[in-house]
Amino acid sequence: MPSAKSDLLAAITALRRPRLLIRAARAGLGDYDRIRDLRRLVRTASTPGPDAALRQLLEEEHRLESIRQTGDASYSMTRHVEVMIAMMAEAAALRPPCAEPA
Repeated sequence: MPSAKSDLLAAITALRRPRLLIRAARAGLGDYDRIRDLRRLVRTASTPGPDAALRQLLEEEHRLESIRQTGDASYSMTRHVEVMIAMMAEAAALRPPCAEPA
């Protein structure tokens, strides 16, 4: 039976977004500050763990993607990129470390 952690990672892997959005998020990963950025993005006073954060970020990303696809004027590309950056960073925190070759 798959774990909640593997379900979250599978949900991230299954996302299909415009290449430019993904490239912009990858470019911003180096500037990601978990404490500063995550609390602002998920709108919480305390910093949640990576799994809880990823759940909230996925919900927000789906909301933003729906707005983007409808062409609604309220769409914020900046926020979408920021959420994608946080999702990538939190997903990396959930992945098990790679074993070094012997």
